Amino acid sequence: MNKPPLRPLHGIPPDKLPRRQFEEETGGPSWVWGVHASLAALANPARRIERVIATRNASQRLPGGINVQILDPDAIDGMLPPGAVHQGLAVRAFPLEPVQLDAACAPADARSVLILDGVTDPQNVGAAFRSAAAFGVRAVVLQDRKSPPLTGVLAKAAAGAIELVPHVRVTNIARTIEALRGMGYLTLGLEGETELAIADALKDPRPAALVLGAEGKGLREGVADACEKRVRIPIASTMESLNVSVAAAIALYEAQKR
Repeated sequence: MNKPPLRPLHGIPPDKLPRRQFEEETGGPSWVWGVHASLAALANPARRIERVIATRNASQRLPGGINVQILDPDAIDGMLPPGAVHQGLAVRAFPLEPVQLDAACAPADARSVLILDGVTDPQNVGAAFRSAAAFGVRAVVLQDRKSPPLTGVLAKAAAGAIELVPHVRVTNIARTIEALRGMGYLTLGLEGETELAIADALKDPRPAALVLGAEGKGLREGVADACEKRVRIPIASTMESLNVSVAAAIALYEAQKR
């Protein structure tokens, strides 16, 4: 049976995309690098691994039974994007499959849900996943086509957390917030201009769904309106705002304290 032709991505024909972008966006394998990210990918039974490369020293950290290709550091450098800090270990793997919202978040329990609205920087998304894993978050919700793939720089910044915390990709963030509220979550949108402190809002006994927007732009108005309450993290007046991944860590810590 013939496969249907690949559709243009972002208006660019598939054969004109850079190879790494083509692979990421069509579901092909891509590189995860760094010791923590690579070992976590290898330990995740949901991962389909295509290839493992390592320096001789780094290969000693691999579990038994792994088929690994031993290479010099310079050779690994040449196989990864410029500037990739691989620590002598990289894994080429097929992407993690997202989970459906109901499967990931229903029924509501004591754990929080983290929602990222329009956060496109891979370092910030990766760091948010790392905080999500650290504070026992149930799932991270991302916008379908506007969020970066869980590979490369993002996976390195997450230090293995993308293998531990389920992710949900949705088309409409506002409708997803409404669905979570219907499941029993307290939906809180973080904004710097509101008066209600997050610690006060979290006195509500319901589990929290915390919604954070992109740095600079913040939450989109329709997304903020969908939240039950808008809350802020109190900071000194000399600073305008926090980095979104830092704000996520503080908000998740406050939610876990409860």
